[in-house]
Amino acid sequence: MHVTPTAIAGVLILEPRVFGDDRGFFMESYNRRGFAAATGSDIDFVQDNHSRSRKGVLRGLHYQLKQPQGKLVRVVNGAVFDVAVDIRRGSSTFGRWVGVELSTDNHRQLWVPAGMAHGFLVLSDTADVLYKTTEYYALEHERCIVWNDPAIGIDWPLVAHGIESPLLSEKDRLGSCLAQAELLA
Repeated sequence: MHVTPTAIAGVLILEPRVFGDDRGFFMESYNRRGFAAATGSDIDFVQDNHSRSRKGVLRGLHYQLKQPQGKLVRVVNGAVFDVAVDIRRGSSTFGRWVGVELSTDNHRQLWVPAGMAHGFLVLSDTADVLYKTTEYYALEHERCIVWNDPAIGIDWPLVAHGIESPLLSEKDRLGSCLAQAELLA
């Protein structure tokens, strides 16, 4: 597995070895020992999630106040621009973001450790996003930072992909700015 560190400590781009020929391809999408060696963390994943969205859907920026989730994110159909925002108080990269395109073709995965807000924008006609989490989903603890908070300044590739404005859920539309957001203790 090839590991690329990002500008935020702990957020990693993982590229598994892909073996392909004229029949298709094979890859190990997750191997606990390989993941531990690549990240330096032996993680227990407790939940797998699958979302399907259409082009222009923007989900996020989500996090949980209690039971913060680490997420190992990949795309099995389509393409997304996947984003992690550091919301750890006292972190030297607090309020900074990193983004990477994850797609069927590039096989990349993004490791988003606990303490980050996470979101993605669908770039293809549809996208199936799979992600493993280190904690169970807890609706009562879920919070959302608004996708276009100017203090964070995420450069979402809307125009480059012919998206006039993102399609948002009510929850995501009503997200807080980072300055007003409830954050992890």
